[in-house]
Amino acid sequence: MPEAFAALQPEELEDDIRSTGFFRNKSKSVVGAARKLIGEFGGQVPRTMDELLQLPGVARKTANVVLGTWYRIADGVVVDTHVQRISRRLELTKHEDPRKIEQDLMKAVPRDRWIIFAHQIILHGRALCIARKPKCADCPLENLCHAADKTWSTVEIHKAAKP
Repeated sequence: MPEAFAALQPEELEDDIRSTGFFRNKSKSVVGAARKLIGEFGGQVPRTMDELLQLPGVARKTANVVLGTWYRIADGVVVDTHVQRISRRLELTKHEDPRKIEQDLMKAVPRDRWIIFAHQIILHGRALCIARKPKCADCPLENLCHAADKTWSTVEIHKAAKP
């Protein structure tokens, strides 16, 4: 499969991925990654963080998704916008930088839960802890959350709390 993408010019892929946003950069990354997979990795997706990070367009989040979801290797914690926001709401981190948040989560969450934790937090963010209108009254974690923008609360909101 990478051979088909490697044979393309990035412009040939743009219309197919236009709806994802940043389609010009993404098309360059997809074609560049496919070419690197063939040229340096024998057409196989690498199984290490260091090797994955060599692929165009791949940063820690993507590498953690590939390692955890595809290979079942817990080398880190996926930090997307949901994980970033909810981890701060639950006071698992005070940081805003994804790399620092990942380090805090790796300390707070047992390694054998790193992969599933990110999936659970992402689903929680989509279903209940929605950024613009959290459903706090329905949230099983409500009593652990002290965020300033809660829509309903059984616990004190911290004075320094941020949404």
